[in-house]
Amino acid sequence: MILGSNGIKMGKRFPEYVVNPSDIVKSYGADTLRLYEMFMGPLEASKPWSNQGVEGAHKFLERVYRLIVEMNVIVDEEVKELDFVYHQTVKKVTEDYENLAFNTAISQMMIFINEVYKVKKLPREYAEGFIKMISCITPHIGEEMWEKLGHNNTIAYEKWPNFDEKKLVKNTIQIAIQICGKMRGTIEVDVNLDEKQIEEIVLNADFVKSRIEGKQIKKIIVIKNKIVNIVAI
Repeated sequence: MILGSNGIKMGKRFPEYVVNPSDIVKSYGADTLRLYEMFMGPLEASKPWSNQGVEGAHKFLERVYRLIVEMNVIVDEEVKELDFVYHQTVKKVTEDYENLAFNTAISQMMIFINEVYKVKKLPREYAEGFIKMISCITPHIGEEMWEKLGHNNTIAYEKWPNFDEKKLVKNTIQIAIQICGKMRGTIEVDVNLDEKQIEEIVLNADFVKSRIEGKQIKKIIVIKNKIVNIVAI
């Protein structure tokens, strides 16, 4: 049940807290309303209405549209940095839709979009797979983005995207870099590297070299796949 913003059931007793869906559709569109309602929380839970939440849902759809249609990031090549998060997203969204856990499915799609913004490249296959997933909740913008990618037929009858179990195993990991016990940054490395290889990568990182320049390295402590601490004086 969707409650008023005061946390009480909408009704004549508190008319100022009653939300008219038609007003939301008129201001933001049906897709925004649908997305927000599905994102509010578990279907069986009672949730208070939030105008800020509606704004947030609308801004997310604007980010998605801008990324896929306006930013010219679609490429016909592999982008390995997105392999894990894309296949993770397809797996989670598929499972969550089957369990009617729409709020967590949307959360995962938001994670995916955030990662694409960081990489600034999006393989066409991944863009189309994402549109298929989000169009279940936001069909109008889904159809429009599908058409913008050059398709003439409706997305409604397209095959659901598949995920590759092999791509769900991360081959790289972020490790923290400390210099004399102070956190200075992170570096992404292959999980299969040995300590010497990790040391070499860390010592060649620009932000590390600038901080240890002119100093003598006394010790390098490597906790594999977690942290590297450089002691330099």
